[in-house]
Amino acid sequence: MSFTKARTMPGVMELLPLDQIALQNLLDTVRRNFERFGFLPIETPAIEFSNVLLTKSGGETERQVYFVQSTGSLKQGEVPELALRFDLTVPLARYVAEHEAQLTFPFRRYQMQRVYRGESAQRGRFREFYQCDIDVIGKDALSVRFDAEIPAVIHSIFSELKIGAFTIQLNNRKLLRGFFEQQGIADNQQQMLILREVDKLDKRGPGRVRETLTSADFGLSAEAVDAILAFVGTRSSGHQDALAKLAAIAADNESLRVGVAELREVLELVRAFGVPETNYALNFSIARGLDYYTGTVYETTLDAHPEIGSICSGGRYEDLASHYTRSKLPGVGISIGATRLFWQLQQAGLARRGQSHVQVLVAQMDAAELPRALGLATQLRMAGINTEVQLESKKLARQFQYADRAGIRFVVMQGADELANGTVAVKDLRRGEQFAVAEAELIKTLRVEIEQSRVMGDAALPAAAAVVAP
Repeated sequence: MSFTKARTMPGVMELLPLDQIALQNLLDTVRRNFERFGFLPIETPAIEFSNVLLTKSGGETERQVYFVQSTGSLKQGEVPELALRFDLTVPLARYVAEHEAQLTFPFRRYQMQRVYRGESAQRGRFREFYQCDIDVIGKDALSVRFDAEIPAVIHSIFSELKIGAFTIQLNNRKLLRGFFEQQGIADNQQQMLILREVDKLDKRGPGRVRETLTSADFGLSAEAVDAILAFVGTRSSGHQDALAKLAAIAADNESLRVGVAELREVLELVRAFGVPETNYALNFSIARGLDYYTGTVYETTLDAHPEIGSICSGGRYEDLASHYTRSKLPGVGISIGATRLFWQLQQAGLARRGQSHVQVLVAQMDAAELPRALGLATQLRMAGINTEVQLESKKLARQFQYADRAGIRFVVMQGADELANGTVAVKDLRRGEQFAVAEAELIKTLRVEIEQSRVMGDAALPAAAAVVAP
């Protein structure tokens, strides 16, 4: 008999259970914080009409789309009309346009689903991955105050994840465009090309960006490039320093004035939202490569691990669904690539494996008493304690070994002696201790032990715990 080799395609993440628990804890933390700020969940289909998906930008996007085609259509040579979503923004635009009449604006949604891209097979690039997005969508207009709320959400998430010090870096595309106009660079296409290069400054370094900008493709003088690099090299240290750097800008055109004013308002409100000034800063090189951003833009980085790059990014856009409706729907939002973030944290040694959600194993002491063991397990589950029952007859030592390897902390035993005394024996595998407790007190005792473990941080991670090592 021949076997097909068991393998997964490149560019997907498939985890063992304890690592999957750690990823799920990360997702749960993100979801909990989205909901804490009043965002509502939606889901959209993994498959959309291809003409809907490809309205975003075309070009590079088209080369990364996975088209979907039935075997029947494939045989008939039909052009695929369906495709897997490559992000959550385009489906959101379609969703808002389609359900506009039923939605309440501003519409605050979060979405946490897998997306699919035909990435080249390489380390750290995924073809299937989780994105976790929030967006606030307005009808006709949306106050810049919402731009200030987004960093508060980011701060809440990454503080709870406990992955180390981080900085939310802010900029404004209007400020950048206004500065380019000030330098005599008025052509929109040329501005976009420069923005894409500027956005690579922290990754490529000023030398290589200067090389690119002084090339014939850009047609910029050495003086203009010097001015651009000096401006986009601006970084702030502390709240007052950020305000001072904005005040020092000679805003001699409307775009520059508006950009400065919006950034100042966002900064003041970010502080009012309770974000510590050590966690946010101006960075005038942040541009975000996507063309549809029009105002505030964000990138979040780990202070001790700049090589990881942005762990959360996004910004303001003026018209989300212009391809699908005449309504003007401005918005602001962010995206966390959860799969890539989790992988990066593992590579940087910041992630730790999750621990089993099973808190108790009810041992099988006597096959004839299995119904009693099942009844005991049912009582524990009804009390909210995650419980597994040993259903096969095994030596007690092997049951302990199984529980230890599976990450189950407590083994509950009720043999003939315990039954005679009305007690239950509890083995704490973490501490290597065993104690007896009255059967009527078992649930209360286990709850106290589990709660103490949660407080001390030496038991299975509960829902609210960090997913990575501090």
